[in-house]
Amino acid sequence: MKATQATEDYLKTIYGLASSGEPVTTGAVAQRLGLSSPSVSAMIKRLEGVQFLERRKGSGLRLTAQGERAALRVVRRHRLLETFLSQTLGMPWDEVHAEAELLEHALSDRLEERIDVALGRPTHDPHGDPIPPRHGPHVEEPGGQRLDGVPAGTRFRVERVSDRDSAALRHLGGLGVVPGAVIEVQELTPFGGPQWIRIDGQRHPLGAPLTQLIHGTVEQ
Repeated sequence: MKATQATEDYLKTIYGLASSGEPVTTGAVAQRLGLSSPSVSAMIKRLEGVQFLERRKGSGLRLTAQGERAALRVVRRHRLLETFLSQTLGMPWDEVHAEAELLEHALSDRLEERIDVALGRPTHDPHGDPIPPRHGPHVEEPGGQRLDGVPAGTRFRVERVSDRDSAALRHLGGLGVVPGAVIEVQELTPFGGPQWIRIDGQRHPLGAPLTQLIHGTVEQ
């Protein structure tokens, strides 16, 4: 089956849910894509029919080896385009995701290779997500610890920031919360209050919707 734009969107969404450890269900896919459950169910049946997807009892939907290869092709193009738009065209990191969503389906293999070479074969996109290789071993999606689970008094190195919310990216980028930055977690406000951090000598409150987007490692 030749992957259409709709097929690629589904495969990339399913891959994204699975790699982030979220349940891969019809409802989750529908919510992520902003579509109705009946429409998603119909497409899932088609993907099962061409052996891109399978159901595992008790564990939801899962990409087959063939489906994962197809998903990784579009994930690679998306993240490569984000990197190109950021590094070459100077687009802010909160804008590149939406543009890459539009361009990823039209990118030819030849242009993809030229972009990759021109960028020096980057390994990660502007948000810290790994760029799958065109050929070779399967890319490992690092999990990392989420900032909202880090105790006070901890130094935390940011490795990845979710690109799903452009407004959140714009805010976090303005604070300097980007891959490679080191955050000092200073205070956890009780009863669902914000987490207070210090970065670049400045103290800032971050609510749960923001701290849940930030992944990294605790520094010893």
